[in-house]
Formats: sequence, C-alpha cells, structure tokens
Amino acid sequence: MEVIINGIHANLRFSSAHMIPQHKFCGGIHGHSYHVDVKVEGIRSGEFGFVVDFKKIKGMVRQICSKLDHKILIPLKNDKIEFKNLKDSVEFSIGSKNYQLPLEDCCLLPLKSTSAEELAEYFAKDLYKSLKEVEDGINKVQICVNEGIGQGACYIKEAE
Repeated sequence: MEVIINGIHANLRFSSAHMIPQHKFCGGIHGHSYHVDVKVEGIRSGEFGFVVDFKKIKGMVRQICSKLDHKILIPLKNDKIEFKNLKDSVEFSIGSKNYQLPLEDCCLLPLKSTSAEELAEYFAKDLYKSLKEVEDGINKVQICVNEGIGQGACYIKEAE
C-alpha cells in the first residue's frame, strides 16, 4: 500500500538560494520556494493498520526542510567549485567568480549539484533511512522536490 503527502497542502516547504555552476541560466545565485511531495510504500501493520503514521513522515521531512530553509545551498562534491575555506566562512570560486559567505547562512551538502534532481535523491535517501529505523515494513520512498508549482524532480529509493 502507498501513502501520499502533498507538500503544498501539508506545508512541507523550504526557501533557499542556490546556483548551478556555469549553467547558462542558473549559474548565478537565485532562489526558489520549494515544496516536497512524498509517497511511501509499505506493508500495513500495527494497531491501526498504518503503513506509517502521516505525522511521523511529515515530522521527518520537515526536519530535512528546516536544515535547508533560508540558506544558500552549496554542493561540496561539484568539480567546478574550488573551495578555499569552510571554517568561519565559506569561501570558494567558480571560474572567475569569487564568493565569501557567512557559514551560518550556508547549508553544505554532500552532493554534486543542488538541482531539484539531486535534492530529491538527498531527501529520499535520508527519509528512507529514518523511516527504516522506526518502521519494518517500508519498501519504497518517493520524493518530488518542486522548485515551484508545476516543475520538480522525483527520486525513488527502494529496498535493497
């Protein structure tokens, strides 16, 4: 069975700035008001026959959202970014552009990019891991990270 949570209606949102290094249109710092849609597939169990309690899912997704909310998302594994400092401030360059940002304003992510595709995979893997720690019957987690209404990317994390 599958449970579905619509991110707009369930307030699974975050607002962040990011950039896609050297992309023609998205190479400069810009922002989105993201929302996150969730599907969880699993076996119904427990006293109430739930796949997983909606409140549990929403709490876990909100925790991930809050880590990214009102931050500049920086991918640490992007080969186009040359990092110079990651201690008190985040200093890096992309080609001829140099950046220095307060560390507290950044969310450093172990990703190659901060595209909707990479963020969807990041959310799905994190949520899957968290759910598996508290629920036995989870088979699949699908996350769609939407950069706005009508455009986003989905990733499915299945049991291995």
